[in-house]
Amino acid sequence: MKKLLIILLLIPFIGIAQTLEDLEYISPFVDDVAAIKKGNEWAFINKNGDIVIDFRSDLVSSNIDGENYPLFYNDRCLIAHHKEGVLYYGYINKKGETTIIPQFLNATNFENEKALALTVHKETIGYNDIFNKDVVSYHYFEVVIDKQGKTIDHLTQLAIHISPKNKNDKNPPVITSKLISNDLVLVLDKNNKGTLKKINKQ
Repeated sequence: MKKLLIILLLIPFIGIAQTLEDLEYISPFVDDVAAIKKGNEWAFINKNGDIVIDFRSDLVSSNIDGENYPLFYNDRCLIAHHKEGVLYYGYINKKGETTIIPQFLNATNFENEKALALTVHKETIGYNDIFNKDVVSYHYFEVVIDKQGKTIDHLTQLAIHISPKNKNDKNPPVITSKLISNDLVLVLDKNNKGTLKKINKQ
């Protein structure tokens, strides 16, 4: 009898535990999930109101019609992690699993199974005897990636160098290219002139 009473008492509390309270923002549904915000963290719910990805602080917001919130496209959502003072971007799936380890200096949301990203290369150019550390140079290329993070096309042939004094800048380098369709991308040069390029499917 006591066990039955305990179970009956717990049932209402289990239901209450699923109630979402103190939410500061809820986004429109995109890709069958909506982002919800509490404090500095975001989570995702499905159309039944169940949390499918718990609150976390590494989800990256995108500006959609003047509103900022994280979202899924093609079962991928942007995340960002700091490493050695540099912010790197990657992706998770709807299970909250990291599908592409944060490795890009900037990245876009997926569209037609592709995304644009800035892949960074670190080159050791010398050694500082005073500080006993390598002198390094960072440079990056704009690339098209697939859902596994594999580069399927290089959009910039020349490396864009990053000054070490700017690598801690809070704002990531800007991606200047734009996906136009499943097979086309607009690539801008330093004079802001565009070249329409067919994506090279490797």
